[in-house]
Amino acid sequence: MRLKRVHHVAIIASDYEKSKKFYVEILGLTVVRETYRAERDSFKLDLVLADGTQIELFSFPDAPARPTRPEACGLRHLAFDIDDMDCYVEELKRRGIEVENVRVDTLTGQRYTFFFDPDGLPLELYEKKDDINIKL
Repeated sequence: MRLKRVHHVAIIASDYEKSKKFYVEILGLTVVRETYRAERDSFKLDLVLADGTQIELFSFPDAPARPTRPEACGLRHLAFDIDDMDCYVEELKRRGIEVENVRVDTLTGQRYTFFFDPDGLPLELYEKKDDINIKL
């Protein structure tokens, strides 16, 4: 038995409309469907990336805040594979998104940087210049 890939990541937003705009209009994810569940007073927005990976964006009334930045136990950050770091960083900055300085991963030699969604969830851009195949 083997896991094939990540199917989706679920994110709970404190301001659903602001986060929806961020993920759709700024990051360019494609909307699959949007559902309102009256019994939960909750929206669920299904988004998809080009490779089929999905992000589920939720709104829940009175959801607790994330305890701390990336060092909190649990999910540390969400990383996106990109082809052109400089172009993507410039586009985010043009859209008013603050992006950290680009760094180089000392283990892989690949370039990466972080920025944050409207709720402060750390998002990483990872520029993969060559395929690093992991055999299981």
